[in-house]
Amino acid sequence: MVLNIGKQIYFCRTFSALFISPALAAPNCATEELEGARYTVCDVGNAGDISLFWDGEDGPYRSFSRLADALKTAGAELSFAMNAGMYDTDFRPLGLYVEEGQQKVRISTAEAGPNTQPVPNFLKKPNGVFYIDQEGKAGILTTEAFVAAELEPRIATQSGPMLVISGELHPMLIPNSTDKTGRSGVGVCENGMVRFAISDGRVNFHEFARLFRDQLGCANALFLDGGRGVGLYSPELRRNDFSWHGGYGPMFGIAD
Repeated sequence: MVLNIGKQIYFCRTFSALFISPALAAPNCATEELEGARYTVCDVGNAGDISLFWDGEDGPYRSFSRLADALKTAGAELSFAMNAGMYDTDFRPLGLYVEEGQQKVRISTAEAGPNTQPVPNFLKKPNGVFYIDQEGKAGILTTEAFVAAELEPRIATQSGPMLVISGELHPMLIPNSTDKTGRSGVGVCENGMVRFAISDGRVNFHEFARLFRDQLGCANALFLDGGRGVGLYSPELRRNDFSWHGGYGPMFGIAD
């Protein structure tokens, strides 16, 4: 009972921060093409508009529709959402997860074992953390750099691998790799612009990373998920994707 009361208080506090603010603009989403591959790219003009969502009163939301319904009940309207990193079979984030200043899952510094093949995407070091600080500024750091910086962000989510690190592609990414699937990611680009991207078809990591660096102008970018775990919610685009893993874990969202 105490836990339920606590979750109710947290639920109200988190959602009230969304709908007492001035109306937030939905991201500007458009189609981008690179070397024959198509992507949907959504630009967020004010990084401070972005929130993270994972669990409510009844456990993980798992779908954009359930999140939208919960927000609507609280008096807010979901205008954009995207999967926000990898999760286990209980839909719990695999690594660091911070929501409205509250750390709900601690950071992971786990390494792949010496005989682990293939290496899971999350453990293809360096992996990294996307965060927004208390002033509304976005950043992406490798996990090691984030730990060293001792930051206390408003929101943060850990995933991997990094795609672009200070303007350089992740060294493990292979040109012309045949490992192609749907992919989603986030970059922090010129003037602090946050750019979310989701492939409209199957691409490899190298192609996806070059989209962020070479076409979107992102000095740092982080892979979020792939295959059946990618998804986008955008009423403007008439998209409300569903994860074939049975649902999503953490989700980015913008609501007004």
